[in-house]
Amino acid sequence: MLSRQTSKRSYLLIFLVCFSMFSLYSSNDEDGSKLWFTNYQKAIINDNYHPGSIYINESSPTFQLILEELNYSMSLLFKQNIKTLNNHAKGCICVGTSNNGYIAESIEKDFFRKIGNEGFIIKYISEEDITIIAANTDIAALYGIHHYLRLLRTDPEQIIAQTIIEKPAYQNRILNHWDNLDGTVERGYAGRSIWKWEDLPERLNPRIREYARANASLGINGTVLNNVNADPDVLKPDFLRKVKRIADELRPYGIRVYLSVNFSSPEILGGLQNSDPLNPNVKAWWLKKVNSIYELIPDFGGFLVKANSEGQPGPQDFGRSHAEGANMLADILKPFGGIVMWRAFVYNPSGEDRAKQAFIEFKPLDGEFHDNVLIQVKNGPIDFQPREPFNPLFGAMENTALMPEVQITKEYLGFSDHLAYLGPLFSEFLQSDTYMKGNNTTIARITDNSIYGDKITAIAGVANIGSDTNWCGHHFDQANWYVFGRLAWNNQLSVKEIAREWLKQTFTTQPGFVETMAKVMMESREAVVNYMTPLGLHHLMGWSHHYGPEPWCDIPGARPDWLPRYYHNADSNGIGFNRSSSGSNAVELYAEPLRSMFNDPQLCPDKYLLWFHHLPWDYQMSNGRDLWTELCHRYSEGVENVRLFRDLWHKMEKFVDPRRYNEVSQKMDTQLNEAIWWRDACLLYFQTFSGMEIPPELDKPVHTLEGLVNKGINPV
Repeated sequence: MLSRQTSKRSYLLIFLVCFSMFSLYSSNDEDGSKLWFTNYQKAIINDNYHPGSIYINESSPTFQLILEELNYSMSLLFKQNIKTLNNHAKGCICVGTSNNGYIAESIEKDFFRKIGNEGFIIKYISEEDITIIAANTDIAALYGIHHYLRLLRTDPEQIIAQTIIEKPAYQNRILNHWDNLDGTVERGYAGRSIWKWEDLPERLNPRIREYARANASLGINGTVLNNVNADPDVLKPDFLRKVKRIADELRPYGIRVYLSVNFSSPEILGGLQNSDPLNPNVKAWWLKKVNSIYELIPDFGGFLVKANSEGQPGPQDFGRSHAEGANMLADILKPFGGIVMWRAFVYNPSGEDRAKQAFIEFKPLDGEFHDNVLIQVKNGPIDFQPREPFNPLFGAMENTALMPEVQITKEYLGFSDHLAYLGPLFSEFLQSDTYMKGNNTTIARITDNSIYGDKITAIAGVANIGSDTNWCGHHFDQANWYVFGRLAWNNQLSVKEIAREWLKQTFTTQPGFVETMAKVMMESREAVVNYMTPLGLHHLMGWSHHYGPEPWCDIPGARPDWLPRYYHNADSNGIGFNRSSSGSNAVELYAEPLRSMFNDPQLCPDKYLLWFHHLPWDYQMSNGRDLWTELCHRYSEGVENVRLFRDLWHKMEKFVDPRRYNEVSQKMDTQLNEAIWWRDACLLYFQTFSGMEIPPELDKPVHTLEGLVNKGINPV
């Protein structure tokens, strides 16, 4: 039971918060800082359903958060003060575990067995007009009340129509922050790091609590605080005290902290001769370091490791395998319940097709990794491109837990300047059928323990969060954080429904707005693919910064696999990367029937055609156009889609507050200009090889190739 003193403090806090929030809501302007907690307009619901009180008889910091969240949100939704009761009563929301006698009597025991430690039950008892939100733990109850509040704002009929039983698809649902210790964020497009390392541990950025609340509302339960290109200094005692302060703040929200570590830390920080994972002195150094971490942070999650990749050190420096390196750390972490997330993003300038290299390195190690090691595998075999076929490691390693890694920040999809809802990308990837065990061997089912029986399951998303007022740089980029969290909880959800959820909670429930913008969101990623990398083209972006088109890029002395020409192979004979059986034979890494389908250009889906094949410019497409004409149409279609999106947004002005309307409008103007830039740069460059005219029915380029090449960055 919450103490009387605690309750008084809670009421005062709730009053002050609600008063300030009601004041804010009287304003017509929003700045995006409240994320999907902006619109508290209750969706249409049976008028008889009007809960006015809360009953919680269990006590913990998390139950205190639950009480405060319900009071705050319900006050806004129902425009009245919400009472806190000492017993259940008509019209109340009852929250707790089976330790609550009323909940134990009202919920079948079998339900509690089914939901595990993180699932929850929402049950409306109509004859008593009581809504029960039940779970086995306080953290799961927190997830439950957030789902309940989401339904009130988006689809409240579900609450009274049926008993809702939810449990997460993955045990570990983790954000990867590529935040550096100096406050910068690698591939971050929304300002500086929210951790504000320079202020810790003395001062904690208030935004961290808001961050925790947002993640808890989605069921995200882990965060890697620092960049995978890890600075060893994060393991120094003074930095670990900073990490502890963040961990203490996140703990009541069910979020564990993890750290990216540099494999050479024993050598750099400990002064050892090497960092060989089989060296007893190296093991002893890591053991001492891990002990010191858990003394500070008892629920520390574990390590993320980028090793022997893009210049990062690793076990191969000492003739050891990835498994030997990962297992050394895993054995040290295991007594504490920690895990190792070992990235499979590896490639070297060996002459072998980059798309095959992770498979070549990791597939022979299947079964050698210890059971608290997860291999973190990017969705595609190259690097978070606007579209890639799935990484063939998925399904190929039956005896190793694989952890999908997707990128929420848009490194290759226009940074925070372009509207690109990534739900369709994430869903396309998760629902891809590998056929490794026949039909329906999807990546979702492989990685969520439905097929191979992994002891540990996890999914990671590279965060797009920063110090910008709206958190993500673009108001609509908040939806990518949101959709990652929702799919991490349930990888079978409709991403269109998730888009509708986000729109209703962030802007308005007005159908004219929700349906129009949901359609725009669902088509936005395909538009980006079309004006950047249609028909399976990839890696055409600018050198280093990855912004804008640079298919002609040629850096003296650079690795070939860092240059666009390695991937598009445009010449007078055609365009594309030959990964068929007559080329690099990357198709052999996929199971049938995919192998044969990808190998034959007549069968290969258009969206992957130039990923797997180098084809002549006059190759006949299934729609009757030649390849060059089809490329021209795809690039032009992408531009026209963006123009349409901008026009549709302009029609939404009556639904949106002035500040967000204007800020999104400015971003859409930028996106249209840059879509034209992409179209012109790629078509004019590739035209030098095809020697063919752009079809007369399409808009002509507004730039010259010479001007684009000479100016480099956006000429607009």
